[in-house]
Amino acid sequence: MQYVKIKQAILDQIDAGTLSARQKLPSERQLAEAFSTTRVTLREALSLLESEGAIYREDRRGWFIAPEPLSYNPTIGLSFMQMAQAQHREGSWQTLSVKKSLATKTATRLLALAPFSEAQTIEQVRYLERRPVCYLNSYVLPEFVGAAAGNDEESPLAQLESQLPLLLATVTFRLAVKSLQGNIAQLLRATEGTPCLVIERRFIDKQQRVIRADVEYWRHDVVTIEG
Repeated sequence: MQYVKIKQAILDQIDAGTLSARQKLPSERQLAEAFSTTRVTLREALSLLESEGAIYREDRRGWFIAPEPLSYNPTIGLSFMQMAQAQHREGSWQTLSVKKSLATKTATRLLALAPFSEAQTIEQVRYLERRPVCYLNSYVLPEFVGAAAGNDEESPLAQLESQLPLLLATVTFRLAVKSLQGNIAQLLRATEGTPCLVIERRFIDKQQRVIRADVEYWRHDVVTIEG
């Protein structure tokens, strides 16, 4: 099939180093002309490459070569910044909101809360090399959120993350493959329907309390789950 040959030709260019990480591919029109094919056939090849994590698409910007993914062990209580730095990557974040309110259905389930309990919700976007790669909702018991909340120069989770090695007994996680939709797709500069990994993590302390729970939406080419 022609789209398989096109896919392999692009992979060969990546393997040869002709196409490097984060490099933008020519437009779909130019690629279709180069391969003497239709846009429909070309998109089949690009979609297959995207599903395998070789390339990624940014809405209204085009297709790019995916860099090596992060190695991510969700059972380890490392912060995103610690994980990025350990693998010599440039990580950053943007805090979108910090609010204390009655726990949502998701927060109540993940934190194992009684009805009408409160939780602190922290909404962030995480970046690698200035590319938005992960949308995070973090639900935290209010007593574990420090004075950094609301200060975007330091993560609102920084105080808790510095204490985690002393507090934690275990970290559990659940992984699902879904697609990006709506506001989350927009925040990650993705088109709706782009594959993503959804990881729910629960941080359990030595008193067997779930003190924090994260729901992470990752661009699927960005991380390799290990551990």
